[in-house]
Amino acid sequence: MQVSVTPSIIKGEIFAPASKSSMQRACAASLVRKGESIVHNPGTSNDDKAALGVIQALGATVEYLSDGSIKINSEGFLKVSSAGEGLGEAVNCGEAGLGIRMFAPIIALSKSTITINGEGSLLNRPMDFFDGVLPQLGVEITSNKGKLPLVLKGPLQPKDITIDGSLSSQFLTGLLLAYAAAGANNVGIKVVDLKSKPYVDLTLKVMHDFGLNIPENRSYEEFFFTSIVNRESSMANGESAIANLQSAIVNYTVEGDWSGGAFLLVAGAIAGDITVKGLDIHSTQADKAVLKALKDCGCTLTIGEGVIEIGPGDLTAFRFDATDCPDLFPPLVALAAYCEGTTVIKGVQRLTHKESNRALTLQDEFGKLGIDIQLQDDEMLIKGGTGVKAANVHSRHDHRIAMACAVAALKADGEVVIDEAQAINKSYPDFYGHLQRLGGVLAIKL
Repeated sequence: MQVSVTPSIIKGEIFAPASKSSMQRACAASLVRKGESIVHNPGTSNDDKAALGVIQALGATVEYLSDGSIKINSEGFLKVSSAGEGLGEAVNCGEAGLGIRMFAPIIALSKSTITINGEGSLLNRPMDFFDGVLPQLGVEITSNKGKLPLVLKGPLQPKDITIDGSLSSQFLTGLLLAYAAAGANNVGIKVVDLKSKPYVDLTLKVMHDFGLNIPENRSYEEFFFTSIVNRESSMANGESAIANLQSAIVNYTVEGDWSGGAFLLVAGAIAGDITVKGLDIHSTQADKAVLKALKDCGCTLTIGEGVIEIGPGDLTAFRFDATDCPDLFPPLVALAAYCEGTTVIKGVQRLTHKESNRALTLQDEFGKLGIDIQLQDDEMLIKGGTGVKAANVHSRHDHRIAMACAVAALKADGEVVIDEAQAINKSYPDFYGHLQRLGGVLAIKL
């Protein structure tokens, strides 16, 4: 797909997409608990579809309801995997980095041998974390020199363990869900140099909402599991409702996505007065931090419950630490391109193992747009206010690069053409349509 963006003034109201971080975690939680779960406002991205495919391959049933919600039934993955029935011999996580990192420890609960495959950029992303950690938990693993495919044979046995959290918190998310599913008791996961702590908060919230056993969070340095029964004995009356969720129907509403919403908010700050709805300002999603950058850059911004009004202002350079929210680099680079002065964004080391090496990709593709980006150790320096030029750019098969280029193009000095623009389907398939609904002038060639 090729998308051409003509400079445009945008206005109007738009709802943010569903969060794939929330949706994928809901799929995993629906799998490991026993019972019926109704997921409202489900995501439709490729990553979300991959997660639904994985849980079906692992024994859950998925039914699409007339109101747009999804009903998921599971016998509880630990029970199904112990029986060894109803499981596929292989699962495919698509291009979902969260999916592979979250589902691998869950799959490792099985006594069956299961192969985990992926597609596209996921085939080149490092998975050697599992080579080192899973054998410590009694799991047999074979990988392709630290990359996919992974072949796992459990069952995973929860034990006291120490892991490295510097590459991604998503590995911890998978272990937390697997430990909960396995009934971990009096064991802890210690974590060194944990990054993206807000996403761990999201994991723990989803576990709570689905009635799973939640570990004690000891300052993000250890997550210690005790049994629900032991914990209930010391709880006040009424708090044992968590355990009752295991046999009840769970209704879970997927949050609006701050990661995708960040592109809409930046589009408003650059190209017109818009209202973005559906984003929870109390969310634990890390990318909610985009609000700080928007406040600091000088755009017009009004924040309410589920409603954010935003528009252009006298935009000036800002400083931002994206170590815990590296997915904000692409939209913030688009924003910085229009801010007078040099914007500094910290956290470059978190960008190496994304769908592309985003630091170099942003430098190259925005260089085509006339924006000078320098990389200094862990910081990215963007010289803004010099004007965005018409150009042909390439998504590098990275959804966030495609969206960043499209947003930056809204106030360029001419048409910007994006090749392999279909990369957005990974996370936000309606993105171009949403820009058009706001008045953006886009031509789409399939």
